[in-house]
Amino acid sequence: MSKQDKIFANPMQSVDDFTFDEAVADVFPDMIKRSVPGYQTIVHTIGELASRYVKSATKVYDLGCSLGAASLSVARATHDTPCDIIAIDSSKAMVERCSRTIASFALPNPITVEQKLAQETDIENASMVIMNFTLQFIQPDDRLALLQRIYAGMNPGAILVLSEKVSHPTLSGNELLIDLHHQFKRDNGYSELEVSQKRAALENVMLTDSFDAHQQRLLEAGFDDVVKWYQCYNFMSLVAIKGKST
Repeated sequence: MSKQDKIFANPMQSVDDFTFDEAVADVFPDMIKRSVPGYQTIVHTIGELASRYVKSATKVYDLGCSLGAASLSVARATHDTPCDIIAIDSSKAMVERCSRTIASFALPNPITVEQKLAQETDIENASMVIMNFTLQFIQPDDRLALLQRIYAGMNPGAILVLSEKVSHPTLSGNELLIDLHHQFKRDNGYSELEVSQKRAALENVMLTDSFDAHQQRLLEAGFDDVVKWYQCYNFMSLVAIKGKST
């Protein structure tokens, strides 16, 4: 059972940049549930999308897999469609815990867990690629090249599921979304101190874009259509589709 997230519960003299270390891995399910509105809906829908788009004898890549929730959702949803699921994360702590979690289930499709950067992952024969709150932790100058790399390794008709925390183009609108998200966290038991210190920890490592910026970049990478299917406050998930005639 997941431990309660109390990482930022005590005052810190200085707040270090957020990292996906052992402490975070230890409380991650609780952290994500109390911090990201609609996370379970997003994970469930990733499975629904997999049942629609994943083809037999193809690969599914989960880039930034954390503890493997999206990979497990795909594995369960594709029980009648033989495929290979590759779960990638750069964090050693996440990969170790993800591997243990996945090993505890009897799955119809295998999940291979690897410690690697998304930017260094070879994408091939992919019918689906998932980046569930991953791109926001990659340097902005590297994002287009990564998406182009993903696009090149996808089969015609394949999809990229991209979930991200986003910024709003106006200052007042952005502040409203931030305030609503912070209230969501308070409603889930986080104190003002925890909200403030975690925001400080993420300030330099989670660099958000607007939906328009994401859409423009995905189209530039080659995708034919970008469908935003979910948004709550400043969290969204979209599907980028590679044309079948590509």
